[in-house]
Amino acid sequence: MKKDYVLGLSEEGFHRVFYTQWGDTSAHHLPLVCVHGLTRNGRDFDGLAAYLSGKGHAVFCPDIVGRGDSDWLHDPQHYTYEQYVADMNVLIARTKAPHINWLGTSMGGLIGMVMAAADHTPIRRLILNDVGAQIPVKALTRLSKYAARDPDFTSLEQAKTYFKTVYTDFGDLDETEWQRITETSVREIAPGKFISKMDHGVKQSSMKSKLAWKAFFHPHKALEGSLFDIDLWHLFRKITCPLLLIHGTHSDLLTPAIIQKMLRIRPDMQILEIPDAGHAPMLQKPWQWETIETFLRDNKS
Repeated sequence: MKKDYVLGLSEEGFHRVFYTQWGDTSAHHLPLVCVHGLTRNGRDFDGLAAYLSGKGHAVFCPDIVGRGDSDWLHDPQHYTYEQYVADMNVLIARTKAPHINWLGTSMGGLIGMVMAAADHTPIRRLILNDVGAQIPVKALTRLSKYAARDPDFTSLEQAKTYFKTVYTDFGDLDETEWQRITETSVREIAPGKFISKMDHGVKQSSMKSKLAWKAFFHPHKALEGSLFDIDLWHLFRKITCPLLLIHGTHSDLLTPAIIQKMLRIRPDMQILEIPDAGHAPMLQKPWQWETIETFLRDNKS
C-alpha cells in the first residue's frame, strides 16, 4: 500500500484528495476505484484492496474531500456531488488507464452511477454497495441523524464503543475489525483527545445537486430527500456496463422492491446478498472479496 494525493479544484481554490493505492497499475486487470459512504473514508477497503492486489488488481481508495486525510473545505455548501465527481475524475486520470472499474458504497455508489451514466464514461464495470436507483426518504432521515454528530473521544476504546453503536448495520464484525475501523476513523489532536476524521460541516449531501438530481429542472425534484424518495431511475437507465449489486439483507435504503425494479430494467445485473447486515455492508469477509474478484476477473485491459 502507498499513499498519495491529487489536487481537486473548487470555488475556494485547490484542495488535496488523499488516496491509498494497492497493487501496480501495470497489472493485467483494469484499475478498481473504491469510494466510501457519506461519513466514512477510503481505509474501509483495506482488506478488500489487499486481497484484490494479491490477485493482480490495482486498487485506488480515495478519501472524499472532507473525510479521512483529505482537506476540509471552508464552506460546507461546497460539499456537493458535482465536486465529488470532479475530484474523482482527477483521480481516474491519476490511474493513467483509459478505463477503470468502480466500487461505491452508498454515497460512493451514487457518484459511480452519475459517472457511469455519462457519455464516454471510463467505467467498464460497476459495483454498487447497498445503494440503488431510488433512495427512500425514511432511510435518509435516519442516516441524517448521525451524519455529523460524532463527538470527541478521550480514548480509542471510547471511540470504538461509539462506532459499534452507530454503525451496527455494518454487519457481523469481530473485535479486530472494529479496532481497525476505529483506528482509521479518528485522529489524536492532543494527548487524550481524539476526533473523527470527518468535517462536521459534511451533512446529508445537497438534494439540489444539479448533476446528481437535476433539481432545478423540475419543481418536484427540489423536494426530493425531504418529502419524497430520491428518484435516480433516469441515471440508472443510462448505465450499460456490467453491474454487481451488493445488498445488506436488513437495509432500509436498498429495499427488495427497488432491487426487483432494477432487475426488470437490467435482468443481467448480478446480486450479492450480505446476511446480518443493513446499510451498508462493510465488506470485511473473504467470501465477499472472492465474489467481487470473480465479477472483475474477466474485465481485462
